[in-house]
Amino acid sequence: MIFNSGRWCKKQTNMKMNSFVWMLLLATVLLLTPAVAMLFTDEVRWTWGDFLVAAFLLYGSVFMADWIWRKLTSMRDRLLVCGAILILLLALWLELAVGIFGSPLAGS
Repeated sequence: MIFNSGRWCKKQTNMKMNSFVWMLLLATVLLLTPAVAMLFTDEVRWTWGDFLVAAFLLYGSVFMADWIWRKLTSMRDRLLVCGAILILLLALWLELAVGIFGSPLAGS
C-alpha cells in the first residue's frame, strides 16, 4: 500500500542509503588497493599526499553522484550527469597519474 507511508518511505530511504554505502565502500576499496600493493611491491610508491588527493577525488565523486541522483528526477539526466562525473574523474586521475594531456598537474 502506497498510503502506508511509514513503511514505504522507510524502505525507499533504506534503498537510497544502501546504494550510497555501497558507493562509499567501492571508493574505499579503490583507495586501499595501492596501499595493499605497496606492501608487496616497490613499483607502487604513493605518498600521503597521493592518498589525500585520491580520497578527495573518489569521495567527492561519490558525494556528487549521490547528490545528483537525489536531485534529478529523469533517469536519462541522472545517467548523463553521473556518467560525466565518472568521465571527469577518470580523466583527472589519468592526468595526475601519467600526464596524458601534458598539463602542469601531471605526475613525474
